Amino acid sequence: DAIPSADQIRITTSLKSQRGSVWTKNKSIFDYWEVEATFRVTGRGRIGADGLAIWFTEEQGLEGPVFGAADKWNGVGIFFDSFDNDGKKNNPGVVVVGNNGKLLYDHQNDGSTQALASCQRDFRNKPYPVRVKITYYQKTLTVWINNGFTPDKEDYEFCAKVEDLTLPSQGYFGISAATGGLADDHDVLSFLTFQLTEPGKELPTPGAEIPEKDKEKYQEEFEHFQQELDKKKEEFQKEHPDVQGQPGKTACAFFLSADDLFETVSDRELRQIFEGQNRIHLDIKQLNRQLDMILDEQRKYVSAVTDEIAKRGAGFPGQQGQVSQQEIETVVKNQEEVIRQVNEIRNSVADTLRLINGAQHPGSAAGVYETTQHFNDIKEHLHVVKRDIEHLVQRNMPSNEKSKCPDLPPFPSCLSTVHFFIFVAVQTVLFIGYIMYRSQQEAAAKKFF
Repeated sequence: DAIPSADQIRITTSLKSQRGSVWTKNKSIFDYWEVEATFRVTGRGRIGADGLAIWFTEEQGLEGPVFGAADKWNGVGIFFDSFDNDGKKNNPGVVVVGNNGKLLYDHQNDGSTQALASCQRDFRNKPYPVRVKITYYQKTLTVWINNGFTPDKEDYEFCAKVEDLTLPSQGYFGISAATGGLADDHDVLSFLTFQLTEPGKELPTPGAEIPEKDKEKYQEEFEHFQQELDKKKEEFQKEHPDVQGQPGKTACAFFLSADDLFETVSDRELRQIFEGQNRIHLDIKQLNRQLDMILDEQRKYVSAVTDEIAKRGAGFPGQQGQVSQQEIETVVKNQEEVIRQVNEIRNSVADTLRLINGAQHPGSAAGVYETTQHFNDIKEHLHVVKRDIEHLVQRNMPSNEKSKCPDLPPFPSCLSTVHFFIFVAVQTVLFIGYIMYRSQQEAAAKKFF
């Protein structure tokens, strides 16, 4: 079902039960190699199917049930699986599966029982084409992926790595796709293969890999095509004696320039949405870096206070757990500084989201509300940390200073250092887990219909 065109190959159209594939005609004789593929997976639904696969197999693939290619292959397949067959909510994802020619692919579990490595990446409905780089060098297979949020061709992220993997010394490269009850368009824009050589090893001379018999065959085909071209040119000049130069070049250039100069309203809105999504992606990366810095500072402050408490407790056994008022005020001020920095980050992201509202995206209002609520929750967690430290300060103050503050309910006589560390560790884990959960929810909600 594959449809080739001048600038891409549509492996499958967004129709049910489609299968398509493209394979190299000749075997690759590279010991080590690298593949760079560029593709798009687009569909109208929130969930797509079935997915796309990149192959290196000993024999040329045939049509079959494994993402459009045959089962029981001898080699490796890198699967971009769109549909969640096992119901574990880990799709879309990338799965690396090897086979010795005897195993049947485990469709019900999305190949998880046979996976050599995997990563969870959403590659559907992205503003830019998704790029993947697959490297096989010294029995190590590495997969890198560009998630399609930026036009930078070299912005790859690590996805998976398989060590001690033995592949056939010669094989065919291929790419296939399939649809099921749900359907996506699977378009391949480029597929490049490179030979990798060890440092210091001599490269093969050009032409040494092609047999002399094949050279003669290709030369005859080239001469035949050249003669046909010259014949067509002569016929065209006889039929159109008034046309000079290359026929059709001026008209083609005119139409291309007209398409480039004008854009429809829908194209403009779609471009604004893509630009807004890209900016949100960059802002979230910056936000994650700043939050990491804030957490590191907070851990340093807590560690310094704990060490000081331990030192004073060891030097004055009768006053263990007491801290000077100045040190406590310093801790409270540090916590207020942390809250202020988080508020600044929240305001920055909120301004960015307000700019995105101009693109009139249907889900933009919900995205602003969820982001604002997300940072309110972060602020609330930091308030809890501040309140707990203030309670600790008031409890550990000397008796002659307690009269300055309102009476508090009775507390335990002492908070040990172990309990304090446990409290800080649990709260930090909960905070990081909450951030990861919200990020996954937001990523799942930002799919285009």
